[in-house]
Amino acid sequence: MKSSTAKTPDTSRRSERSRTAILQASMELVGEVGYNKLTIEAIASRAGVGKQTIYRWWPSKAAVLLDAFTATVDSDEYANGIPDSGDLEADLKAVLRATVDEFTDPSFEAPYRALAIAGAADAELAAQFAERLTGPGFAVYERRLRAAQEAGQVDPDLDLSLATELLLGPFQQRWMTYYRPLTYEFVDDLVDMALRAFAPR
Repeated sequence: MKSSTAKTPDTSRRSERSRTAILQASMELVGEVGYNKLTIEAIASRAGVGKQTIYRWWPSKAAVLLDAFTATVDSDEYANGIPDSGDLEADLKAVLRATVDEFTDPSFEAPYRALAIAGAADAELAAQFAERLTGPGFAVYERRLRAAQEAGQVDPDLDLSLATELLLGPFQQRWMTYYRPLTYEFVDDLVDMALRAFAPR
């Protein structure tokens, strides 16, 4: 006879373990085989779960990868924003140099590039990518430019959203196309050029 005090299995804990294993597996595999060869079957096998477990939570491999990648992004980075030392040029160069390091790190680049490419053919994924990653990332720069605007360091009539796109667009273009390598020299020159355009008239 079983004891009445025997504990029942904690299904929520088991589900969370499975979810974590799936997210980790998708990040590992996209770095190993690339997005095109990434499959739900391979993710399930690596995570030690059935395919239906994955499909119960996500509709596609892109959705799995988006959740996995988002989980690796430091939310404090968005919350705290770009440090404000009072020197806009130095602050922008420092954060963009750090971004060069991030975007040339294979563990970051592989899933981010995969999502960017998949989003080009999937409007819903692109919208989620923009809402969860691109939008908050751009907002960090807008807040720093707004502080500079309030301090009289940039044009008071500057469209901050457009200015952020002007600053980050060339970075993204170079990274996506492999046209030229991402370097510290490139982002330093980019900041110098952008700030000349942003300067008070």
